[in-house]
Amino acid sequence: MTAPDDRHAAWRERLHQIIFEADTPAGRTFDVTLLVAIVLSVLAVVLDSVGYIQASYGPVLRAAEWFFTVLFTVEYLVRLAVVHRPLRYMVSLYGLVDLIAIVPTWLALFVPGAQTLLVIRALRLLRVFRVLKMAGYLREARVLGAAVAASGRKIAVFLGAVLTIVVIVGSLMYVVEGPENGFVNIPESMYWAIVTLSTVGYGDIAPNTPLGKLLASFVMALGYGIIAVPTGIVTVELANAARATVVTTQACPACGRDGHDPDARHCKFCGAKL
Repeated sequence: MTAPDDRHAAWRERLHQIIFEADTPAGRTFDVTLLVAIVLSVLAVVLDSVGYIQASYGPVLRAAEWFFTVLFTVEYLVRLAVVHRPLRYMVSLYGLVDLIAIVPTWLALFVPGAQTLLVIRALRLLRVFRVLKMAGYLREARVLGAAVAASGRKIAVFLGAVLTIVVIVGSLMYVVEGPENGFVNIPESMYWAIVTLSTVGYGDIAPNTPLGKLLASFVMALGYGIIAVPTGIVTVELANAARATVVTTQACPACGRDGHDPDARHCKFCGAKL
């Protein structure tokens, strides 16, 4: 006779395969159903923001919103129940996205309008690459993520330099143009510097003096050069990340994270046996 603990472990393993894996028919069906539910829930939130649709179908859309929220809440709790290390899953990317996907509706009970943030659920559609076995797309997504992560420090230094330029140029423009030309304070002048340096150029504030126009021309020219810097940084890291080993979609039974090497026997994130 099977012991209760053995039956519990078997059911836990079975649920883990269905919820976290897409290699079995049951797991694939679960994930595809989940993706459809995510699309429908986001669609309900979007339609609820349209005035004439809300006037006619508001109660139906709100009922759908609560239905999907309860459904995703139960799913999230089951995910925590089947992984061996729930805390690790909670702080993982997918775990945080799953949590954020259900928080706005419950938060709306205390903060009116918070349910609009439910469009964040669209982030859960990132699972489509794993579910539909788009291994090539999955690998490219991981390469891009690794490149951005590796570029973090370089980009942080770059942004620090840009911020310094913005402060200096904004202060100079405030001195040169002054409040009479729309540069009423240094923060307002810094806003102009950011808009100009990014080559957006809204035109709501513009210099009128010759010296101000000269400074603006310098900032515009500098903006084109600055745009190329982060592009070059990420490009180099993309080339480095592209040489990484191909990963699999197998999810760790302990923390729920995937992205392991094909020959891996243990999770590289938490050390649990795969």
